[in-house]
Amino acid sequence: MTNVTDPHLPEGCEAHRGTVLHFLEDPGNEMEPAAGSMALFEDGLLIVHRDKVVVAGDASEWLPRLPAGTPVTHWKGQLILPGFIDTHVHMPQLGVMASYGAQLLDWLETYTFPHEARFSDLDWARAEASRFTDLLLRYGTTSGLVFCTSHPESVHALFEAGEQRGMALTAGKAMMDRHAPENLTDTAQGSYDDSLELLGTWHKRGRQRYAITPRFAATSTPEQLALAGKLAAEHPDVMVQTHWAENTGEIDWIRELFPERFSYLDVYDHYGLLGDHTILAHGIHIDDVDRKRLSETGTCIAFCPTSNTFLGSGLFDFREAREAGVTVGLASDVGGGTSLSMLATMAEAYKVCRLRGQPLTPWQAFYLATLGNARALHQDQQTGSFQPGRHADFVVLDPSGTPQLAMKRQYGRTPFETLFNLMILGDDRAITATIVAGEIRYQAVGATISPSSLKPTHFTLGA
Repeated sequence: MTNVTDPHLPEGCEAHRGTVLHFLEDPGNEMEPAAGSMALFEDGLLIVHRDKVVVAGDASEWLPRLPAGTPVTHWKGQLILPGFIDTHVHMPQLGVMASYGAQLLDWLETYTFPHEARFSDLDWARAEASRFTDLLLRYGTTSGLVFCTSHPESVHALFEAGEQRGMALTAGKAMMDRHAPENLTDTAQGSYDDSLELLGTWHKRGRQRYAITPRFAATSTPEQLALAGKLAAEHPDVMVQTHWAENTGEIDWIRELFPERFSYLDVYDHYGLLGDHTILAHGIHIDDVDRKRLSETGTCIAFCPTSNTFLGSGLFDFREAREAGVTVGLASDVGGGTSLSMLATMAEAYKVCRLRGQPLTPWQAFYLATLGNARALHQDQQTGSFQPGRHADFVVLDPSGTPQLAMKRQYGRTPFETLFNLMILGDDRAITATIVAGEIRYQAVGATISPSSLKPTHFTLGA
């Protein structure tokens, strides 16, 4: 086959060959994805120049057009997807994952607060941030919206780790000036000053972005919430993250603390904390009035299924949120959640939806974990798909990566079934490699890659 170099492909490209899949729009939640919502290349080629995507297409079309000498990594029999994105996760809580027998408020007092107090130590914070980011990469997660502790040291440590690995992280210092141990509380003005300084240091420094982070209404005085709202108004391109309506005891407590507000959501609304740059984690115990206001303001809910079931908080109503026009992201919420894996998160989301008598297709689940979450974080012009110019953040998945997956694969007939098997049965063993900005940042021990040829592979996603 004659090689005819495409003038639009610059010298210095690299290419990755495998089954390439990414979403262009929300596929909906039906068995058949909406027309034009995704691109699937059974024998595909992802072409990267430096840290950006140049093109994703059929290998038969693009291999002959590569500049002479272009290195091609052949992930034979593997699936190449945009890197997973997590819309709500706690860096300082790895040590309290799988803590026994407590619901939200007791869990915070018994396990979480004592553990988070250690993050005033910068060396400890750096070690934990390094472990956290390495684990994200092991699970195929290349980007996320992250809670740190109330200590600025924890924020510096996380952003340093993200920067070293080329990741796109959005994170912030937890603002909490009451109802927490003294070694975790700040002051209203102090939290504003710390947040402003951290924002000035890290927001849009490379791929890092800051997030204004009141922990939840119960741990902030009205003065602190007002200053958080002021900060959000002063910096409208900065994300806001907090918790909301996770637990019935929490909701009763908020009602006692803010008797002048007619609902939990109204607390955040009153202080200027709703909007299309806000992500509220959980949102389980809500009503149609809440959903209408979320839709009006563009506020997003982060659906955290493993946390909601593990802590016994309740079952999120995915269908009602979507039908009301509410943006929904998907999130692990570690350490209330039980895994950093977005595959495990998809599996638990499926179960939550089934318990509510609702579907969750693999199309919708993988969309949420990639382009959907990128849109929720306002970073879909940089990540979440393989559109030209996006950062080359991607994960290589092995449809036979565990004994169960290997067993099921021989019965898989369609891409739908292959993706569903991965989201229900997959874990870190299904992650062959994680690539961030064109650099392999994680590769499974024993994973094999081979030089490519022009001969098409016979692997298909459904077989």
